[in-house]
Amino acid sequence: MHRGKLTVVGAGPGDVDLITLKGVKALQSADVVLYDALVSPELLEYATNAEKIFVGKRKGCYSYQQEQINDLIVERATQGLQVVRLKGGDPFVFGRGAEEMQHAANYGVEVAVVPGISSCVSVPASQNIPVTKRGATESFWVITGTTKAHKLSSDVALAAKSNATVIILMGMSKLGEIMETFQKEGKENIPVAIIQNGTTENEKIGIGTVASIENKATEQQLSNPAIIVIGEVVNHRQKVLDIQNEYQHQGKELLEKV
Repeated sequence: MHRGKLTVVGAGPGDVDLITLKGVKALQSADVVLYDALVSPELLEYATNAEKIFVGKRKGCYSYQQEQINDLIVERATQGLQVVRLKGGDPFVFGRGAEEMQHAANYGVEVAVVPGISSCVSVPASQNIPVTKRGATESFWVITGTTKAHKLSSDVALAAKSNATVIILMGMSKLGEIMETFQKEGKENIPVAIIQNGTTENEKIGIGTVASIENKATEQQLSNPAIIVIGEVVNHRQKVLDIQNEYQHQGKELLEKV
């Protein structure tokens, strides 16, 4: 009898070209694809022979509870089907991929994971913001803004005491609390970037400081899904833009002289 399998696949941060080749191959061989809200529908075109089931969860809107998703995975896999669980970013970075794999394994289902490009580093990179830079920061924190109990993670206060870059996912609803935590550490002038819908055609970015970013977010109507980046590395973006603009200006002057 054909044996079923669960493969948890990271879809990347949003741009369809940022899924891995191994992820594409998994979709092509899938019988069933369970996909999340942050996954581009274009990726489903690779799964030509698969049943496609939307199981996305957004704040205030749940088509499936997590327990139902777990049960659906086991149900299809124990029928001998190749099940792909397609998740945004990397499934092991706040993606609950590990929980779903463990649940399936408990029922004797073979499991595998295809890592994805995590939004925590790729979305800042898409805006020329490195998470580490020599002379600016030697490390970075990646923190969920909201815990299972819907409270601000205590790790934010620890991160605020460090010189590291701090990247916060799912934190827009706690933006005020986060910035207040950094202000208590005397870091009101530290640069902050908020990147919404990173790497997609709907990408928006707001740049400010710990003291000003809340107003910027309101002015630019920034909301989830978004990533908050706090640290001196945010300034790298403007430095690159300034260099590019200077070269363009010099090139224009040279052309005018010819």
